[in-house]
Amino acid sequence: MTAADLVLAHSVTIPDFPKPGILFRDLTPVFSHADAFRAVIDEFAERFAGQFDAVAGVEARGFLLSSALAYATNTPLIAVRKAGKLPGEVIREDYQLEYGTASLELRPGQLPEGSRVLILDDVLATGGSCHASGRLIERAGYVVAGFGLVLELADMTGRERLAGYPLHAIMSE
Repeated sequence: MTAADLVLAHSVTIPDFPKPGILFRDLTPVFSHADAFRAVIDEFAERFAGQFDAVAGVEARGFLLSSALAYATNTPLIAVRKAGKLPGEVIREDYQLEYGTASLELRPGQLPEGSRVLILDDVLATGGSCHASGRLIERAGYVVAGFGLVLELADMTGRERLAGYPLHAIMSE
């Protein structure tokens, strides 16, 4: 089975979460299935081979993906956190959600300037968190090597917001 087949077989759609009218795509069952999780990480490693110096994970499910890929490829890992979670100097980027607003933060100076950073997250919907993460990476003096997503919601505007960046979604619906 392909990574996309395994994602489809193990993901769950939860209606009305976190609020009425939202269909939440839960990929945590994919992560709890060893073969599916390995297939996802292997696909990212193959797709972006040689194109990144470090991996960034977007809180929270992006942490699972990025830590596994960083380990598998022996590359540094940086975390893009929700506001107020990192001590010390941080840079902050605000963005819109489908159902509100939020902020992400990054601690600058973790990598050499110009490092190519691959950003990973689970689902691409409006692209708000990925776009904000990309802005943080660039403001920290790094280069966005691309975005790796497990699932792209094709009827949303996420891909448009990330135009100009390499983007790979394992599956689209």
